[in-house]
Amino acid sequence: MLHLGVNVDHVATLRQARGTTYPDPLFAALIAEQAGADSITIHLREDRRHIQDRDVRMCKDALQTRLNLEMATTDEMVRIALEVRPPDVCLVPEKRTEVTTEGGLDVLGQQDSLKKVCARLGDAGIRVSLFIDPEPAQLEAAVRVGAPVVELHTGAYAEAIGEHRAKELNRIEVAARYAAKLGLTVHAGHGLHYHNVHPIAAIPEIVELNIGHAIVAHAVIHGMAAAVSEMKRLMLQARAGR
Repeated sequence: MLHLGVNVDHVATLRQARGTTYPDPLFAALIAEQAGADSITIHLREDRRHIQDRDVRMCKDALQTRLNLEMATTDEMVRIALEVRPPDVCLVPEKRTEVTTEGGLDVLGQQDSLKKVCARLGDAGIRVSLFIDPEPAQLEAAVRVGAPVVELHTGAYAEAIGEHRAKELNRIEVAARYAAKLGLTVHAGHGLHYHNVHPIAAIPEIVELNIGHAIVAHAVIHGMAAAVSEMKRLMLQARAGR
Protein backbone atom coordinates (compact mmCIF):
# COMPACT_ATOMS: atom_id res chain seq x y z
CA MET A 1 0.00 0.00 0.00
CA LEU A 2 1.09 3.55 -0.71
CA HIS A 3 -0.88 6.33 0.96
CA LEU A 4 -1.15 10.00 0.08
CA GLY A 5 -1.20 12.62 2.80
CA VAL A 6 -2.32 16.01 1.49
CA ASN A 7 -0.98 19.11 3.20
CA VAL A 8 -3.48 21.99 3.02
CA ASP A 9 -1.31 24.65 4.68
CA HIS A 10 -1.16 26.78 1.56
CA VAL A 11 -4.93 26.98 1.30
CA ALA A 12 -4.65 28.77 4.63
CA THR A 13 -1.79 30.86 3.21
CA LEU A 14 -4.19 32.27 0.62
CA ARG A 15 -6.73 33.02 3.33
CA GLN A 16 -4.24 34.73 5.64
CA ALA A 17 -2.86 36.87 2.81
CA ARG A 18 -6.06 38.92 2.92
CA GLY A 19 -7.23 38.16 6.45
CA THR A 20 -10.50 36.72 5.22
CA THR A 21 -12.44 33.63 6.25
CA TYR A 22 -11.85 31.96 2.87
CA PRO A 23 -10.59 29.75 1.35
CA ASP A 24 -11.21 27.32 4.19
CA PRO A 25 -8.48 24.67 4.58
CA LEU A 26 -11.03 22.31 6.13
CA PHE A 27 -13.23 22.53 3.03
CA ALA A 28 -10.18 21.80 0.88
CA ALA A 29 -9.28 18.88 3.14
CA LEU A 30 -12.74 17.35 2.84
CA ILE A 31 -12.60 17.58 -0.95
CA ALA A 32 -9.11 16.02 -0.87
CA GLU A 33 -10.44 13.12 1.19
CA GLN A 34 -13.25 12.50 -1.29
CA ALA A 35 -10.72 12.55 -4.14
CA GLY A 36 -8.54 9.85 -2.56
CA ALA A 37 -6.35 11.45 0.11
CA ASP A 38 -5.58 8.97 2.87
CA SER A 39 -4.72 11.61 5.46
CA ILE A 40 -4.56 15.38 5.86
CA THR A 41 -1.49 17.22 7.11
CA ILE A 42 -1.50 20.69 8.66
CA HIS A 43 1.43 22.53 10.23
CA LEU A 44 0.58 24.76 13.18
CA ARG A 45 3.55 27.12 13.24
CA GLU A 46 4.54 29.22 16.21
CA ASP A 47 3.96 32.41 14.20
CA ARG A 48 0.56 31.16 12.90
CA ARG A 49 1.49 32.23 9.37
CA HIS A 50 -1.12 29.96 7.79
CA ILE A 51 -2.90 27.29 9.87
CA GLN A 52 -4.65 28.66 12.97
CA ASP A 53 -5.58 26.93 16.22
CA ARG A 54 -9.23 26.84 15.18
CA ASP A 55 -8.29 24.98 11.98
CA VAL A 56 -6.61 22.25 14.00
CA ARG A 57 -9.66 21.66 16.16
CA MET A 58 -12.09 21.77 13.23
CA CYS A 59 -10.02 19.31 11.22
CA LYS A 60 -9.75 16.94 14.16
CA ASP A 61 -13.54 16.92 14.54
CA ALA A 62 -14.54 16.79 10.86
CA LEU A 63 -12.02 14.66 8.96
CA GLN A 64 -12.99 11.14 7.95
CA THR A 65 -9.38 10.02 7.46
CA ARG A 66 -6.37 10.79 9.69
CA LEU A 67 -5.17 14.19 10.83
CA ASN A 68 -1.39 14.56 10.84
CA LEU A 69 -0.34 17.61 12.85
CA GLU A 70 3.12 18.94 12.05
CA MET A 71 4.64 20.97 14.85
CA ALA A 72 7.81 22.09 16.56
CA THR A 73 8.84 20.50 19.85
CA THR A 74 7.89 23.49 22.00
CA ASP A 75 5.93 23.34 25.25
CA GLU A 76 3.08 25.27 23.62
CA MET A 77 2.76 22.86 20.70
CA VAL A 78 2.98 19.77 22.90
CA ARG A 79 0.23 21.20 25.09
CA ILE A 80 -2.00 21.82 22.05
CA ALA A 81 -1.36 18.33 20.71
CA LEU A 82 -2.28 16.79 24.05
CA GLU A 83 -5.48 18.82 24.14
CA VAL A 84 -6.57 18.07 20.55
CA ARG A 85 -5.14 14.54 20.35
CA PRO A 86 -4.76 14.10 16.60
CA PRO A 87 -4.06 10.53 15.48
CA ASP A 88 -0.62 11.54 14.21
CA VAL A 89 1.95 14.20 15.05
CA CYS A 90 5.05 14.88 12.96
CA LEU A 91 7.81 16.71 14.81
CA VAL A 92 9.68 19.14 12.57
CA PRO A 93 12.39 21.79 12.95
CA GLU A 94 11.09 25.33 12.73
CA LYS A 95 12.63 28.76 12.21
CA ARG A 96 10.55 31.91 11.89
CA THR A 97 12.84 33.27 9.16
CA GLU A 98 12.36 30.31 6.83
CA VAL A 99 9.85 30.30 3.97
CA THR A 100 9.26 26.58 4.42
CA THR A 101 10.88 23.85 6.52
CA GLU A 102 14.62 23.74 5.85
CA GLY A 103 16.22 20.37 6.52
CA GLY A 104 15.32 17.58 8.86
CA LEU A 105 15.11 17.44 12.63
CA ASP A 106 18.43 16.87 14.41
CA VAL A 107 17.31 13.86 16.41
CA LEU A 108 20.89 12.88 17.19
CA GLY A 109 21.55 16.18 18.93
CA GLN A 110 18.25 16.34 20.85
CA GLN A 111 17.75 12.78 22.01
CA ASP A 112 16.95 13.52 25.65
CA SER A 113 14.28 16.15 24.94
CA LEU A 114 12.78 14.25 22.01
CA LYS A 115 12.54 11.05 24.04
CA LYS A 116 10.44 12.89 26.61
CA VAL A 117 8.18 14.46 23.96
CA CYS A 118 7.70 11.16 22.13
CA ALA A 119 6.80 9.46 25.42
CA ARG A 120 4.26 12.15 26.39
CA LEU A 121 2.56 12.07 23.00
CA GLY A 122 2.71 8.29 22.75
CA ASP A 123 1.15 7.89 26.19
CA ALA A 124 -1.77 10.02 24.93
CA GLY A 125 -2.34 7.61 22.05
CA ILE A 126 -0.73 9.85 19.42
CA ARG A 127 1.53 8.21 16.83
CA VAL A 128 4.73 10.24 16.53
CA SER A 129 6.72 10.78 13.35
CA LEU A 130 10.07 12.54 13.06
CA PHE A 131 10.85 14.58 9.94
CA ILE A 132 14.51 13.77 9.29
CA ASP A 133 17.17 13.83 6.60
CA PRO A 134 17.88 10.41 5.04
CA GLU A 135 20.92 9.67 7.21
CA PRO A 136 21.59 6.38 9.06
CA ALA A 137 22.66 8.10 12.30
CA GLN A 138 19.39 10.06 12.46
CA LEU A 139 17.38 6.90 11.84
CA GLU A 140 19.19 5.10 14.65
CA ALA A 141 18.54 8.06 16.94
CA ALA A 142 14.84 7.96 15.99
CA VAL A 143 14.66 4.41 17.28
CA ARG A 144 16.39 5.38 20.51
CA VAL A 145 13.93 8.20 21.25
CA GLY A 146 10.96 5.91 20.70
CA ALA A 147 9.40 7.29 17.51
CA PRO A 148 7.57 4.60 15.53
CA VAL A 149 7.55 6.59 12.27
CA VAL A 150 10.05 8.67 10.30
CA GLU A 151 9.32 10.98 7.40
CA LEU A 152 12.32 11.20 5.11
CA HIS A 153 13.05 14.73 3.94
CA THR A 154 13.02 14.67 0.12
CA GLY A 155 13.88 18.34 -0.35
CA ALA A 156 17.47 17.80 -1.48
CA TYR A 157 16.27 15.27 -4.06
CA ALA A 158 13.57 17.63 -5.30
CA GLU A 159 16.02 20.50 -5.75
CA ALA A 160 18.81 18.47 -7.37
CA ILE A 161 19.34 17.98 -11.10
CA GLY A 162 21.20 15.47 -13.25
CA GLU A 163 23.64 13.11 -11.55
CA HIS A 164 23.17 14.88 -8.24
CA ARG A 165 19.48 13.98 -8.25
CA ALA A 166 20.36 10.32 -8.85
CA LYS A 167 22.66 10.43 -5.82
CA GLU A 168 19.96 12.01 -3.67
CA LEU A 169 17.45 9.40 -4.82
CA ASN A 170 19.91 6.67 -3.85
CA ARG A 171 20.31 8.25 -0.38
CA ILE A 172 16.56 8.05 0.11
CA GLU A 173 16.37 4.47 -1.15
CA VAL A 174 19.16 3.34 1.17
CA ALA A 175 17.66 5.23 4.11
CA ALA A 176 14.20 3.77 3.48
CA ARG A 177 15.57 0.23 3.45
CA TYR A 178 17.57 0.82 6.61
CA ALA A 179 14.64 2.44 8.39
CA ALA A 180 12.41 -0.52 7.58
CA LYS A 181 15.14 -2.87 8.80
CA LEU A 182 15.20 -0.95 12.09
CA GLY A 183 11.45 -1.51 12.42
CA LEU A 184 10.40 2.05 11.57
CA THR A 185 7.39 2.93 9.45
CA VAL A 186 8.66 5.05 6.56
CA HIS A 187 6.99 8.15 5.14
CA ALA A 188 8.53 10.77 2.84
CA GLY A 189 7.85 14.28 1.68
CA HIS A 190 8.94 17.85 0.91
CA GLY A 191 9.27 19.38 -2.53
CA LEU A 192 7.55 16.51 -4.32
CA HIS A 193 5.47 17.41 -7.37
CA TYR A 194 3.87 15.83 -10.42
CA HIS A 195 7.14 15.52 -12.34
CA ASN A 196 9.42 14.10 -9.64
CA VAL A 197 7.15 11.93 -7.50
CA HIS A 198 7.45 8.73 -9.57
CA PRO A 199 10.93 7.55 -8.40
CA ILE A 200 10.06 8.21 -4.74
CA ALA A 201 6.67 6.53 -4.99
CA ALA A 202 8.36 3.45 -6.48
CA ILE A 203 10.46 2.83 -3.34
CA PRO A 204 8.69 -0.16 -1.73
CA GLU A 205 9.60 0.61 1.89
CA ILE A 206 7.86 4.00 1.78
CA VAL A 207 4.22 3.63 2.77
CA GLU A 208 3.09 7.26 2.69
CA LEU A 209 3.97 10.45 0.82
CA ASN A 210 3.01 13.83 2.25
CA ILE A 211 2.57 16.44 -0.48
CA GLY A 212 1.14 19.93 -0.19
CA HIS A 213 2.41 22.86 -2.23
CA ALA A 214 2.30 21.10 -5.60
CA ILE A 215 -1.24 19.84 -5.05
CA VAL A 216 -2.57 23.20 -3.84
CA ALA A 217 -0.85 24.98 -6.75
CA HIS A 218 -2.37 22.49 -9.20
CA ALA A 219 -5.75 22.92 -7.51
CA VAL A 220 -5.71 26.68 -8.09
CA ILE A 221 -5.96 25.96 -11.82
CA HIS A 222 -7.63 22.56 -12.02
CA GLY A 223 -9.54 22.17 -8.74
CA MET A 224 -8.67 20.26 -5.57
CA ALA A 225 -10.40 17.00 -6.53
CA ALA A 226 -8.58 16.80 -9.87
CA ALA A 227 -5.26 17.73 -8.27
CA VAL A 228 -5.48 15.02 -5.61
CA SER A 229 -6.75 12.37 -8.04
CA GLU A 230 -3.90 13.00 -10.48
CA MET A 231 -1.23 12.79 -7.76
CA LYS A 232 -2.72 9.57 -6.38
CA ARG A 233 -2.82 8.08 -9.91
CA LEU A 234 0.86 8.84 -10.50
CA MET A 235 1.85 7.37 -7.14
CA LEU A 236 -0.04 4.11 -7.65
CA GLN A 237 1.24 3.86 -11.21
CA ALA A 238 4.81 4.07 -9.87
CA ARG A 239 4.12 1.45 -7.19
CA ALA A 240 2.68 -0.88 -9.84
CA GLY A 241 5.91 -0.56 -11.82
CA ARG A 242 4.44 1.29 -14.77
